[in-house]
Amino acid sequence: MKILVLTLYYEPDVAANAVIMTELVEELVTLGHEITVVTSMPHYAGNVMQEAFKGKLFHRENKGSIKIIRTYLYTSPNKKRFIVRFLNYVSFNLLSTLAGLFASKHDLILAPSPPLTVGLSAAIIGFLRRTPYVYNVQDIYPDVVVKLEILKNKLGITFSKCLERFVYRRAAHITVLSDGFRQNLLRKGVPEEKLNIIPNFVDTEFIQPMARENGFRKKLELDGKHVVLFAGNLGHSQDLYTVLEAAAELQEEKELLFLVVGEGSRKPAFKSKAMEFGLENVRFLPFQPRQDVPEIYASSDICLVPLKKDIARDSVPSKAYTIMAAGRPILASVDKNSDIWNLIQDVDCGICIPPEDAQSMVESILALHNDSNLRQRYGQNGREYVTQHFTRQMAGKKYHELFTSLICKSS
Repeated sequence: MKILVLTLYYEPDVAANAVIMTELVEELVTLGHEITVVTSMPHYAGNVMQEAFKGKLFHRENKGSIKIIRTYLYTSPNKKRFIVRFLNYVSFNLLSTLAGLFASKHDLILAPSPPLTVGLSAAIIGFLRRTPYVYNVQDIYPDVVVKLEILKNKLGITFSKCLERFVYRRAAHITVLSDGFRQNLLRKGVPEEKLNIIPNFVDTEFIQPMARENGFRKKLELDGKHVVLFAGNLGHSQDLYTVLEAAAELQEEKELLFLVVGEGSRKPAFKSKAMEFGLENVRFLPFQPRQDVPEIYASSDICLVPLKKDIARDSVPSKAYTIMAAGRPILASVDKNSDIWNLIQDVDCGICIPPEDAQSMVESILALHNDSNLRQRYGQNGREYVTQHFTRQMAGKKYHELFTSLICKSS
């Protein structure tokens, strides 16, 4: 089957969606599909386009049998401004739509969100090329950006909700990450038969439990430190302020070090707050090379999943699967009875606390810090569960079966 994948992020970008889509595409290729990827030029680190791609509208390359078409998009380090995000998305969607229209004929289109406008590009290409598209909901937009008050304009909210309904209506099928996502879309009138739950996944052969003492710990001189790790996007949905408040309360615990690895629009604000608190037990690092990720997680003792209030109901952080695959305990500050809360509780792979509760975070960090058996139990439970339910092979097989059934129905 020939499949066109429209995705804002793809390797070498290190966004969670880039990793997920890259690995999913590679898995689909092993199952016999021919894939063309239309994506942006690499820009995720700092929202600045890589030097090698500047001055180009389109860039074509092949990775094995995978055809990759990269398009220009507007970038600016000041991504927190709405106009920057708007121009970022619009420029990508205009050019990616053109790239998709002039690509060879495909049997099916896969369009993962965010942004929501990727679904619009898929609808336009699908209509003009008579090709069905599957919309993959990674985060529920515009719900997330409205809750975070990134989108506050009433006209903008109304337009986004209309676009959301249009994308759902035109899609041949919609895949969601969890039952919570599924219930959200059912409440919005999406027919039940149009929905499939296919969770995200992790490459359990790449991310494995490893020795705590490794090259990464040595490079950072972490000997004697118990590392509380946050790794990922430092954006609006991440509640790093509560993490910094907890770090301030735990400064007397000299063994504890809070390690924050990543980039994002809120990183300057988080670093400023850490300086304001005078935190010597917090260290910020930029995104690290992909090949170092297993050692980064292996170097940690406790891994954080901190989300702002109400965000976990519309987002399932894929970093949780990475933590589980690495055999490390999770400390998640997320909404009670959200999908991620229920997963961690059911698997018994970590501790869940309410979001934006610094005191609960302090108590939970100390509980994990002082009980190596508890950390080991949570890590083992997580690793065992993720290898049974969330591997890339399992996800690839589910997408393969869905795509095959859709094409059989349309033929």
